[in-house]
Amino acid sequence: MKTVQDYIRTIPDFPHEGIMFRDVTTLFSDPRGFRIAIDQLLHPYAGQNIDKVVGLEARGFILGGAIAHQLGKGFVPIRKKGKLPGKTIEQAYTLEYGEAVMEVHDDALQAGEKVLLVDDLLATGGTAEAGIKLIERMGAEVVGCAFVIDLPDLGGRKKLEKMGMAVHALCAFDGE
Repeated sequence: MKTVQDYIRTIPDFPHEGIMFRDVTTLFSDPRGFRIAIDQLLHPYAGQNIDKVVGLEARGFILGGAIAHQLGKGFVPIRKKGKLPGKTIEQAYTLEYGEAVMEVHDDALQAGEKVLLVDDLLATGGTAEAGIKLIERMGAEVVGCAFVIDLPDLGGRKKLEKMGMAVHALCAFDGE
């Protein structure tokens, strides 16, 4: 029986030499692989009090939308700056090559709502940390962070756990 990891393609030297890019598009394009991933991502949260699923741009939208549908909950996108119409709040975060900004509509979450944060990959944790800060600034509570892939050597899991977050990842790859 295939595991989620079996559906993920590795592309060497992308986007830079020495990087082993973990490509989840092969997982998404296979109906069985995609179903396995969604089922395994939402399994720890089934029956929990969750009001919304938040997905981080861009592959977190694919996963988060499917999980929200399965849980019968609403979906909220957190996007790169300048992509959302209407009033937003923003959060800067650090990348390995600089800084970026994420935004969410200022009325997307209500104080006290329980939120599941979803993305495809946990590397340094910068994007997830920015998402968590946005969610918390609106008064909502992150009940879990779910990822398909964890790159433990880059320290993202430790960063999020240090913030008090419960992290669920379906597989891990060594290195970058």
